[in-house]
Amino acid sequence: MYILGIHNGHHDASACVFCDYELVAAVSLERLTRKKNDGVTPVEEIPTAAIDECLAIAGISRADVDVVCASRAHWDVQSYRLHGRWWIKQQYYRLAGVRHIPLMTDMMRKQHASDAAAIFDQEGFRRRYGFNKADVFFYNHHAAHGVPGYFFSEFPDALIYTADGIGDNVSYSVTAARGGALEVLSGSDESLLRPFRVNSVGLLYCYFTNALGFIWNRHEGKVTGLAGFGKPSAAAEIMRHFTVDAEGEISSDFPSYPAMHQYAREVCVRLSREDAAASVQEATEQIICNSIDKYLRRTGLTAVSLSGGIFANVRLNRAVLETTPAQQVFVFPAMGDEGLPVGGCLLYLHHRDGAAAWQKNRSKLRKLYLGRDYGAEFDTVARKFPAIKSDGENPVEKAVDLLVRGAVVGLYTGRMEFGPRALGARSILASPVERGVNDAINKRLERSEFMPFAPVVLEDEAATVFNINPGNAHAARFMTITCAVRPEWQTRIPAVVHVDGSARPQIIARADNPLYFDVLAGFYAKTGLPVLVNTSFNVHEEPIVDKPAQALKSLADGRIDYILTERALYSPASPIS
Repeated sequence: MYILGIHNGHHDASACVFCDYELVAAVSLERLTRKKNDGVTPVEEIPTAAIDECLAIAGISRADVDVVCASRAHWDVQSYRLHGRWWIKQQYYRLAGVRHIPLMTDMMRKQHASDAAAIFDQEGFRRRYGFNKADVFFYNHHAAHGVPGYFFSEFPDALIYTADGIGDNVSYSVTAARGGALEVLSGSDESLLRPFRVNSVGLLYCYFTNALGFIWNRHEGKVTGLAGFGKPSAAAEIMRHFTVDAEGEISSDFPSYPAMHQYAREVCVRLSREDAAASVQEATEQIICNSIDKYLRRTGLTAVSLSGGIFANVRLNRAVLETTPAQQVFVFPAMGDEGLPVGGCLLYLHHRDGAAAWQKNRSKLRKLYLGRDYGAEFDTVARKFPAIKSDGENPVEKAVDLLVRGAVVGLYTGRMEFGPRALGARSILASPVERGVNDAINKRLERSEFMPFAPVVLEDEAATVFNINPGNAHAARFMTITCAVRPEWQTRIPAVVHVDGSARPQIIARADNPLYFDVLAGFYAKTGLPVLVNTSFNVHEEPIVDKPAQALKSLADGRIDYILTERALYSPASPIS
C-alpha cells in the first residue's frame, strides 16, 4: 500500500511517501521552490511540487496512491460541504477576486464538526488532483509531530512531548506511549472546538526573535546562539507570566498574543540583545522542563521523545535531559512542520493496524537521506560551468589534504537530507582547528550566526571528544542536541565549541554515509582529530542546495573552494591561492 503524507500549511509545507511501513521519500517544498520555509500560497491548495517529487522518487503516480494523509491546514472552500453565511462569505471573496483559503480547524468550529472528514468533499479532491482511488485521512497536528520520534526511537516506552507556536488549536501535547499503545494526556482533538489558550512559549520565543530584529519562524537559532553571550537578567520576570500546574499544564496571564508580543518588544528595548536572548532562553528552558518534569513523575516514564518547532532549540533539548528525570531523549530530526506528513502516515498506520502490529514495525532511525539522488547527473551539469574543472583521481585523498591545509569543501553525495539540518549529503566541511573559520565562511556565505559550526565526529571517537552517553547518543546522530565538549578537546577544535563549552555534534558511521565517513576518517588519520566542521550547503536565506547546478554555482561564485562527490573533486579552473 502506498501512503502519501502532505502538510499544506503557509510555511514549511512538505510531502512524504510510505510503502506500508517503509519511508520511501520525504521532501520539503522549500528545496524545490528555493524559497526558505515555503508553504502553499493563496493560489494553491496542496504542495504539488513536493508531492510529485516524492512520487517520482518512489516511482509511482498519483493514481497509485492508496491513502492521502493530510494536515488540517489550509483547504480551498471547494473541498468543503458548507452551508450558510460562511459559504456566502467565501463566494464573496471569490467574486471580489480574492482567493481566501481558510484553516480547516476554523471551518470545523464554524460547522460545529468534530470530524474533518465530515465536511470534506473527497470525491471532488480526487477528481481535481488525480488521486483516483485514494482515501483521505486527516491527522492531528501535534499527534503527527509526536509519533515519529517515538516510532523511530529505541524506547519501548516513552513520554511523547510536543510544543510549537500553535497547531490544531493547541501549543502542546503529551502522550504516554507504552508498547505501541498511545494514551493522550493533553492536546487531544477535543481541543479543536474550544477557544485557544494564550500559553505558547513557542510563540513567546518567536516574538523575542522578531523584537531582536530577526525573522521569526526562521531565525530562532540565532537567538539561541546569542543567548550564550548574555545574562538571563529578565528570566525570572518572564517566568512570572507563566505557570505550570501540578499536572504539568502550562498557562500564562497574557490576555492575548498581541499583548505577549508587545511585552517581548518592551523587554528587548530595555535590555541588551544578548541579555534579552539569554532571558527568553532561560525562561523557555525552565518552563518547558518544569512541565516535562511533572509529566515524567506523573507517568513514571524515563525516556522522552520530543518534537514540534520549539525543539529545534538544541540547548533546550539538552536541558530536558540534564534537569528533568529523563534518562534518555530523542528528537525527531524534522521536528518542525515539515515533519508532519511523516507523523500523519504513522498515525494512519496505527489506526489501520492497531498498537501491537504497529509496535512490531518500529525501527531505530539511522539516517534521513530521503530526497532525490542527482549523483549520476553531476558531471553532465558541471560541463555547463566552463570555469570549473574536475579531477577523478583519488578525490577523497585530495579533499582530505585540502581540508588539512584549510580549504572549504562542499560535500555533495547521494540523496538529499530531510529536515532542517545538513547531515553530510549537502554539507560544507572545514578543519575545526581555527576559530576564525566561522567568520571566514559566514562572510563568504553572507551569514550572521552566533552559534559556532556543528562538528561531525566519528562514531568510535564521539564519547572521547564530547559528553556522549546513552541518554543523548541517538539524538546526536542528527545534530539535535548540545552537549559538553571534553575540556582537553576544547582548545583543539575551537571552531565547533560555543562560548559555554558546548557543541551540537553529529555522530557518523560508515554504513550511513560512506563518502562522508571516509573524508572524516582520512582527516583523523592525518591530524589526530576525529572532527570536522559541518555546516549547511547554502547561502544565507536560501534553502540547502538540492540540484547539482545549485552546488556548482556556489563553487563558481567563490562561496566554497571545492566540491567533492563520489566520482570527482571539482575546483575552479584558475588555481585557488
